[in-house]
Amino acid sequence: MGKQETEMLKGTLEGIVLAILSDRPAYGYEITAWLREQGFFDIAEGTIYALLIRVEKRGLVDVAKVASEKGPPRKVFSLNAAGQKYLDEFWRTWSFLTERLEQLRDKGDK
Repeated sequence: MGKQETEMLKGTLEGIVLAILSDRPAYGYEITAWLREQGFFDIAEGTIYALLIRVEKRGLVDVAKVASEKGPPRKVFSLNAAGQKYLDEFWRTWSFLTERLEQLRDKGDK
C-alpha cells in the first residue's frame, strides 16, 4: 500500500469498521481478516484493536465477552444507536466528499 493510500485509509478506517459492525457483531481478528479479504493487506491487527478501544470509549459500540474455544473470552463488538448515528453521519460526509471529488475529476478531464 502506498503512502497516499495509507493516509486516506487512516481517515476512513473508523467508518469502515463501524460499517462492518452495522452488518454483524464481530471481534477484532474477524474484522482484520475480513478487511484483508477485501484487499486491505497491510492493516495490522493492532491498528484495528486500537480503533475498537477508541470507539468503545466514545460509546459507539457495545461489547460482550464471549467464551472462546482457545484462550480467554473474546470481546465481541456490536454497533449501538450512538454508533449508528455516527455511521449515518460518516456516510453523509462520504457522499458529499465523493460527489465533490468526482466533480473536480470531471473538470480535469475536459
